Order: sequence, then structure tokens, then C-alpha cells
Amino acid sequence: MQYISEYRDRDKAKALSNEIAKEVMPARSYRFMEFCGGHTHVLSRWGLTDLLPDNVKMIHGPGCPVCVLPVGRIEMAIDLALSEKVILCTYADTLRVPTSKGQSLFNCRSLGGDVRMVYSPMDAINIAKANPDKEVVFFAIGFETTTPPTAVAIQIAKRLGLNNFSVFVNHVLTPAAMEHILKTAQEGSRAPQLDGLVGPAHVSTVIGSKAYEPFSAKWGKPVVIAGFEPLDMLLAILMMIRQVNEGRHEVENEFTRAVSREGNRLAVDLMNEIFELRDSFEWRGLGYVPFSALKLRERYSQFDAEKRFQMTERHSPDNRACACGAILRGEKEPFDCKLFGTVCTPAHPMGACMVSSEGACAAYWRYAPKHKTVPNTEE
Repeated sequence: MQYISEYRDRDKAKALSNEIAKEVMPARSYRFMEFCGGHTHVLSRWGLTDLLPDNVKMIHGPGCPVCVLPVGRIEMAIDLALSEKVILCTYADTLRVPTSKGQSLFNCRSLGGDVRMVYSPMDAINIAKANPDKEVVFFAIGFETTTPPTAVAIQIAKRLGLNNFSVFVNHVLTPAAMEHILKTAQEGSRAPQLDGLVGPAHVSTVIGSKAYEPFSAKWGKPVVIAGFEPLDMLLAILMMIRQVNEGRHEVENEFTRAVSREGNRLAVDLMNEIFELRDSFEWRGLGYVPFSALKLRERYSQFDAEKRFQMTERHSPDNRACACGAILRGEKEPFDCKLFGTVCTPAHPMGACMVSSEGACAAYWRYAPKHKTVPNTEE
């Protein structure tokens, strides 16, 4: 299996672990945030944190697109799904995200909502073509990775004159969230002080490593883009340690087999054609983050579900007992949540971090040692 088996070599992992141990300075600490939820799962699945020295800590960030979607946007979608003659289409994980009152898009189907799971926006296009008497809304979520497919669907809908198709846009942007994390830490919140960030892999195949260069220069923090195999992560951590030791703050690309500096220009140009920046957007756990999300440009406004159905922006609080927001900010780990593994499980999730396949709680539930699954119940 080219590009897989060679990145799971036990002897090479041990050699990288030994190299990391040699490079770290015993008198200092290294705090790195892996932004992408896929990287959190890599760390957990392969037990990589057990290979790191005690003074090298990996902190989980807000890199799960389902997890960062705020409760209010879920409730807006539920209201839309319960309206007459609307078919709401979205990805699987989004269906099970609970609101503070325990509602979800999945269980709103028992109230008469026509909610359908799709694998791509094109599935929603096909549903709209097959149901000309109904309004079909695609509930679009995700970072820059899933934004180009939404843009393609909108282009096709316009070309076909598909007037019963629209999109509830909830696409968010990675660099803006990374900057927000560092800004809030600098302002004295409980957010952790960071020494470097692991750049997301899938997002970076689209936007390229160049997109992080202004961010790295402004904040003086190294960014190393990493792939999703264990050797990718260990090498990226080693590269960040070396940057910190040498006083450098550069964007480096470990994932050269898939990521270029310029990224996928066709995809980026398409995104810029269809979308423009929102002034502000709410993220679960982060609050309102300026210029961190996208909306449809005016020339495509006929496909904007928020305008078509006069949807009202809503802010709703998270479940107070759920620590998902603090986990997304890097302030807590899943074990710090008193609901983890007891009330909150994959079968009965109380928060988005347990629902999503990229959520930190889902990763800990699946891969963490069983002796650690007893939650910390201290206040």
C-alpha cells in the first residue's frame, strides 16, 4: 500500500521518537495544537502521545467542522426542516448533533421533517431534480475542504435553472480560527499558550501552505502541515520542536506528497467566484469570530436559503454540563468532562465532540486506554 504502509513503520516511528527525545530541551515545555480533528484521531489511534517526552504536550483544537457548528445554526436548520414542502439534505454526522434541549435533525424526522442524509451536494441536486414540487435545501457545513463541492453544486443549479434548490451556508475558514485561538490566549483567557500549530492536511491541499504564511509571521508561531499517518505526525512534531529551539517561526510542509505552496488554484478560484466573507460568524466554543465564514455572493443570492426562507439568526447556549466548547478551545480534554463515558457516549451523545467522526471525545472513546475512561468529576 504505497503512501500508507511505509508511514506506519514501527522501527521508523521508534527512531523518530528517539530523535524527538534528543531534540527537546529539558528545561522548557513545548505546547503544540493539532488543529485538525483527523490529527487528533491519529494521535489517539496510534498512541503517539505516549512516545513523546513529558514536556511535549499536544493540545486539541477546533478542527472538527461538525463540532464547531453552534447550536443556534442547528436549531435554524431544524425549524426549516419542519416547515412544509422542504426537504433538508446534509451530511451524516450533522444529523445527530444535539441542541441544548436534546433535539436533533435526526429526531425531528419523527415530527414530520423530511431530512435526508447525502454523501455530496450533488445528491441534493438530484433530489431537487426529482422533486420539482418541493424546495430542497442543502445544509452545507465544513472547512475549505468541503466548500468547493458546494460551489460546484451552486454553479450546476444555476446552469440548470433549478429554482427549487438552495443552500444553507455554514462553511468556515481555518486561518481565521487559528488566529482567534492565539488572540484569545494573548488576551488572558484560559486558552492555552501555544508554541506551534500542526496545519490541517485536507484543508491545506485546497488552500496551500502559502495561506498560513501571514498568520505565522504575525504571531511568531511555527506551522507545520502534516499528513494523517503516524510517521507524518511524529515528523511534524520534530520539525516544530526544531523551529522552537532555533527561534524560527516558519510554515513548513511535511505533507509534500499532497500539499503544495499554492494549493488547488482551480478550487480556490471557484470558491472566490461563488462565496464572499461574512463580517462575523459564531463558532461553538469560540464565540463570534470576525471574517471566519463564507456566504453566497449577491449574484448567487437566489440560492441562499437564509434569504429565500427569511431565516432569522439565532444564538442558543450549549448544554451547560457538556465541556465540548472548552475542549474545542484547548482548555480541557475529554476526560475532564464529567459526562464523558457515562451520560455521554457515541450511542447517546450529549455534545458534538462525541457525535462527529473527527471529534476529540469520539477519538478518546474509541482509542484511549480503558483505565483512563473514568471522567474527572471534580468541580
